[in-house]
Amino acid sequence: MDMLNVNINGMDLQVPKGTTILEAAKKCNVHIPTLCHLNLGELGVVNQTASCRVCMVEVDKRPALVPSCSDKVTEGMVVKTDSMRAIAGRRTSVELLLSNHPTDCLVCPKNLSCDLQSLAQELGIREIKWEGKRMDYEKDLSSYSLIKDPNKCIMCRRCETMCNDVQTCGILSAIDRGFDAFVGPAFNLDMVDTSCTFCGQCVAVCPTAALTEVNEVGDVLRELNDESKHVVVQVAPAIRAAIGEMFGMEPGTLSTGKIAASFRRLGFDGVFDTDFAADLTIMEEASELVHRIQNNGRLPMLTSCCPAWVKFMEHQFPDMLDVPSSCQSPQIMFGAIAKTYYAEKMNLNPEDITVVSVMPCLAKKAEAHRPELSCGSDSNVDIVLSTREYAQLLKEAGIDFATLADDEFDSLMGESTGASVIFGATGGVIEAAVRTAYEWITGETLENVEFKQLRGMEGIREATVTIGDMDVKIGIAHELGNARKLLEDIRDGKSDYHVIEIMACPGGCVGGGGQPYHHGDIEILKKRTAALYREDEGKAKRKSHENEQIIKLYEEFLGKPFGEKSHKLLHTCYQPRERI
Repeated sequence: MDMLNVNINGMDLQVPKGTTILEAAKKCNVHIPTLCHLNLGELGVVNQTASCRVCMVEVDKRPALVPSCSDKVTEGMVVKTDSMRAIAGRRTSVELLLSNHPTDCLVCPKNLSCDLQSLAQELGIREIKWEGKRMDYEKDLSSYSLIKDPNKCIMCRRCETMCNDVQTCGILSAIDRGFDAFVGPAFNLDMVDTSCTFCGQCVAVCPTAALTEVNEVGDVLRELNDESKHVVVQVAPAIRAAIGEMFGMEPGTLSTGKIAASFRRLGFDGVFDTDFAADLTIMEEASELVHRIQNNGRLPMLTSCCPAWVKFMEHQFPDMLDVPSSCQSPQIMFGAIAKTYYAEKMNLNPEDITVVSVMPCLAKKAEAHRPELSCGSDSNVDIVLSTREYAQLLKEAGIDFATLADDEFDSLMGESTGASVIFGATGGVIEAAVRTAYEWITGETLENVEFKQLRGMEGIREATVTIGDMDVKIGIAHELGNARKLLEDIRDGKSDYHVIEIMACPGGCVGGGGQPYHHGDIEILKKRTAALYREDEGKAKRKSHENEQIIKLYEEFLGKPFGEKSHKLLHTCYQPRERI
């Protein structure tokens, strides 16, 4: 490896050829402020547009300041990051950004979580030097998932990098020029009129409030205060490994018991775990896989738990809609059972039940409003909160989450197995399905339930699992760009997989667009993932078909997996959508 000598603020060091000034500075613990820069490390995501000009430094013998995030080190380079010229340049860049930025910080959705706000504080900026005309665009409130406010766009292009390079959706690009420029869909279409999957990864990396989630905290409070409503809540598996971060706890801290306790403190009538519905999903999905294998059905079968990738497929691969499993996601399955089986058991009118979901994903908000996933004219799921909104709800209620004593979920739909917990990690859904499919196909007890060959953070990975006398070939992808590669291989006849799991977000649901901001630190995603596997290991039962409440549900209500009643309540179909 070619090494280069560089001097930064009087310190000599050697760095590999191709290293940026910013990367070199980090090696000698020199902090250079950044704003547009985004580096997700091993996920291969780097935004080096150098558009904000905040990371400017002085390089000897260069006539102008240079952006450290994109300029690479050359042999013998001498860099000053703390010269008065560099400091003044950075300060001016931020002041110019603030001159065309709304000053409604007190009521801004990103207040205290805004990178621009933090940078202004770090640089000691206390006034807007250049007052004048500001952009004046209408907010895009068209979708159920996210809000786009062009007036707060600083043209960092981080959302564009995620949407186009990582997710390959191609929705976002620069609109207009100069002072009026912002990032949005072509022709400034409403997001709902595009091929957006609402995965929320653009929201996750936006440094300001140009992109935020639709906030439904007020809707939850309204329902909780309506005495005519029976309000139940379900919480997705990935939440338990992330919510603690919103209250100063270490990433990867398991908070399952505190979550149950917090919902009771908030006054919910039923406190449930989406893991129950994840076990139910495996019963249906594994049954469908076995049925396809044994009856020469369409292979490979693709798991269908992630609504963002399902919508991605409807737009991008409408000719392949016979490939995904027909199973609804665990969120929707829970809502369907809550408004039928649970309503019967509790002697409740389904119309009086409000189902609230707490999800790591903004696409879940849009999914809840899909008409084909509703029960008649009523939605199976009424309100969806992100992990961040859940934290806001707790803080608004004055609940000290970190000190709560552990509690249990309600029993009727609260029991779960280890298989359901790992749904929150990439590879987890297919591993859970294999645990059940193995025993159903072979009739033998699976002693070692851990299929570690299915785990990892590689964007695309494959494995072969021997089930009886059959080698089941499995493909796994996370991030939609990787999903595209897998789907193109299937279409071109290059793939001979039996089953494929796809998750839209980095790391799976642990990196969902509604999770606490990880600011590009992939180690946080790894810690959240490890926490889910720890909970799986600690479970007495680790196979979905061993869940006694699930067994009881089939005996009392559904009949059999993949049967007539299950099909009516728990399965769906997909529709081709225009690619815009």
